[in-house]
Amino acid sequence: MPSIYIIGDSTVEDNKPPFRGWGWALPKYVKEGVEVKNHALSGRSTRSFREEGLWDPVEKGLSAGDLLLIQFGHNDEKDDERHTDPDTTYPENLWNYCKAALDKGAQPVLLTPVSRRFFVGGGAMLYTHGEYPRAVRQLAEEKHIPLIDLKKESRELYLSLGEEKTAELFVRLAPGENPDFPDGHDDKTHFNATGADKICALVVEGMRRIPECAKFLK
Repeated sequence: MPSIYIIGDSTVEDNKPPFRGWGWALPKYVKEGVEVKNHALSGRSTRSFREEGLWDPVEKGLSAGDLLLIQFGHNDEKDDERHTDPDTTYPENLWNYCKAALDKGAQPVLLTPVSRRFFVGGGAMLYTHGEYPRAVRQLAEEKHIPLIDLKKESRELYLSLGEEKTAELFVRLAPGENPDFPDGHDDKTHFNATGADKICALVVEGMRRIPECAKFLK
């Protein structure tokens, strides 16, 4: 059976508990025999993922019939060496990943970056990630690459749940609960296991609407 490769950042990677990315939850949704190979890694952008050599084993392993899920953006917007421009280098890097997959006979799928949890009162939310989601949508349309608009879907989920229920999807630690965070931690980006599974369900819904992806699912 073909494999599903995933590349991305901490919101996608398997992670160390209590942190979980949505890629961690994907194996339970796929057919028996399909292997999910999650290469996503915390802190990476479309630029640093390649520069650090993390793309090399993915490109080497991709075969005809495989699926490549691509979700970056959280670190591309950072103002450091990981930064990419949403109008130039960000879509260029995404397209390079897509093209490499296509050249191998694999099917790339683009995902807009999953939304952060920034409520501002009255049930309203800030729109996070600026122009990066727009850049993904535009590239997908121009190059005819399947798209899962996870930014839109996750934002709508948070708004429907409300601020308190949404917070239950993210890592929240009381002081003294975890030795890595002695003063506690209230994360607005990274999911716990419940949240990762909830976001993964959105990804799976998107995959079911894409024939090239649906065949991998139970």
